[in-house]
Amino acid sequence: MSEKSCSAETPLSDAAETLPAAPLPAQGQAEGGCLILVATPIGNLADISERAIEVLNTVDAILCEDTRVTAKLLLSRNIATPTRTLHDHNEQDRTPFLIEKLQEGARYAVVSDAGTPLVSDPGYRLVRAAIVAGIHVTAIPGPNAVVTALTLSGLPPLPFMFLGFPAPRSEARKTGFATLRAAEQAGLHSTLIWYEAPHRLIETLEDLIDVFGPNREAAVGRELTKRFEEIVRGTLTEVLEHFRTTAPRGEITLLIGPSAEDDSGAADLDTHLREALTTHSVKDAAALVAGIVKLPKRTVYARALELSRELKD
Repeated sequence: MSEKSCSAETPLSDAAETLPAAPLPAQGQAEGGCLILVATPIGNLADISERAIEVLNTVDAILCEDTRVTAKLLLSRNIATPTRTLHDHNEQDRTPFLIEKLQEGARYAVVSDAGTPLVSDPGYRLVRAAIVAGIHVTAIPGPNAVVTALTLSGLPPLPFMFLGFPAPRSEARKTGFATLRAAEQAGLHSTLIWYEAPHRLIETLEDLIDVFGPNREAAVGRELTKRFEEIVRGTLTEVLEHFRTTAPRGEITLLIGPSAEDDSGAADLDTHLREALTTHSVKDAAALVAGIVKLPKRTVYARALELSRELKD
C-alpha cells in the first residue's frame, strides 16, 4: 500500500528530522506494509464505524492498549483477528520489531481502550518511527472524548487546548495550572480540557479554583455516550459542590472556559514585568511581580527571562 524508502535500522531518535511524505496509495496499488490508527467507541459499542470493523477484520494483527478491553469490542462484532499489547510500558521495546514487520509487508491496526489512538494514549513512538521509515500510516477516524465533551459543554469551542491528565500531586498540578494562568495573562484565550480520574476530580477542581478563581465557567463530562452520561455545567464552585454531594464515577473529561476578564481588569503579567525590568534585575523583578499577580515565582521568573531577552534584542 505504500513505497518504503527507509531501512529497518532507522532509529527513533532520528524522528526530529524532516519527515518523508506518505501519500494515500492509489486504488489498486500493490499491497504493502501499513499502519492504521483505528478509533473505537468511547462508551457505546454501537458507535464503531463500518470502515473500522472492516479494517479490524482484515489486518494481520491489532495492537491494543489492553487486550482484555479490546476483546469485548471484537467479540461484539465477531472479529477474530489476533491482538498484541502496545502500551506505555512496552512500546519503546516493541517498536523496532514492529517496524521490521511492517517493512516486510505486515498490516497492523492500532487501537486504544477507547477513542482515538495517541490522544493521551500509547502509539506515538510507533507512528513516528513508521513515518520516518517510510511506512504508510493512515487513520480510520471516529469517537473522541475531548471533542464530544467540548461540543456538549456550552463553552467556546475555538480555540481549545487539550492537556492530557493533570499531574497526580497537588503541588505539581497547581504549578501546571499556574503556568496556564500566566499564559492567559500574557494573552492566551482558550477553552482548556483535561482528562481526570474520578478519585482525583474533587482535589483537581479545588486546585483549579485556587489558580483560576471560583467563578470560572466549567464543565465536566462523565460516562460520555453511555447509559448514565452526565454533563455538569456551571462555575468551578458550582461544579465542585455538585461532585461533593454526588461522588464522581466513570471516565471524566474536565473543561474550563477562557478568562472572562477584559484587558483592563486582568493582572497583566507582561506589563508588570516590563515595568519592573526597567529598574530591577530579572531575579528581583520576578520576585516583585510574583507577589502582585499571585503566581509561583518560578513561573514568573521564566517569563521574566524571556522578556529580558526580548528587551535586549
